[in-house]
Amino acid sequence: MPLYVRDECVNALAEQARAILKAPTKTEAIRLALQRVIDEELAKPSLGERVTRLREKYALADHASLRPFDDRAFLDQMWGDADVRR
Repeated sequence: MPLYVRDECVNALAEQARAILKAPTKTEAIRLALQRVIDEELAKPSLGERVTRLREKYALADHASLRPFDDRAFLDQMWGDADVRR
């Protein structure tokens, strides 16, 4: 079944894709381009997989070495009140 493209912009894109992909026809170029898009999307990890990887990454972090941030000392230093004792 032949593919008829009525939109000149889409036709130009199909011709450009045909040249880049070295496809014998515009129809084959469109098929290849669409297959690439579908394959790329299917290869992406799902949101659940990405969240799982993030959880695993931060579960392995050394949280014992993290100390709480001292807001008061930071603000005192920022305002030049580092010598003030309260």
